[in-house]
Amino acid sequence: MKHADAIIKEIQLTEKGTAQTELENKYFFSVATSANKPEIKQAVEGLFNVSVKSVNTMRYQGKRKRERTVRFGKRADWKRAIVTLEEGSRIDLA
Repeated sequence: MKHADAIIKEIQLTEKGTAQTELENKYFFSVATSANKPEIKQAVEGLFNVSVKSVNTMRYQGKRKRERTVRFGKRADWKRAIVTLEEGSRIDLA
């Protein structure tokens, strides 16, 4: 079992995420690429003391970035989790 700090990297504060938080009680997290939905659910419940209704995940490919020469580099791949909380649960972002 992975530690919760190794699974949840950061909370993503975006315009879309803020709107989803206000309307549907959903929060966006950047998570480890090897984490699965049950691990993400346990990590969020353990770190923030809330009850999680569901977890959806998305994988993103890292972009190719050109260096100052002809070579190309690549950013790391990453994974986003959208966590829906039960009614009455809330994460304080302040």
